[in-house]
Amino acid sequence: MSNSAITTFENSTRGVPAGGEEFFQLGMMYSTGSAVPADMVTAHKWFNIAAMNGVKDAVRLRHEIAAEMSDAEIAAAQRAARDWLKTRH
Repeated sequence: MSNSAITTFENSTRGVPAGGEEFFQLGMMYSTGSAVPADMVTAHKWFNIAAMNGVKDAVRLRHEIAAEMSDAEIAAAQRAARDWLKTRH
């Protein structure tokens, strides 16, 4: 998925029901640097949203990457998830 396709997906999910699996895949892309630069804060955000949508693997992977993040990075990821959820509804 190209960067523009990812941005389009992220923007298209605002106000539209999306499944947890799509959010999980975004978390995977950002955590591994697949098609986008690796970004653990953004990966944590998407894993968090995926976990809220019932994806059990997202809970595990969010926990794994959080172990490598600072408290400030985790807080930033949590804020980003909350902000994204606010704009989605």
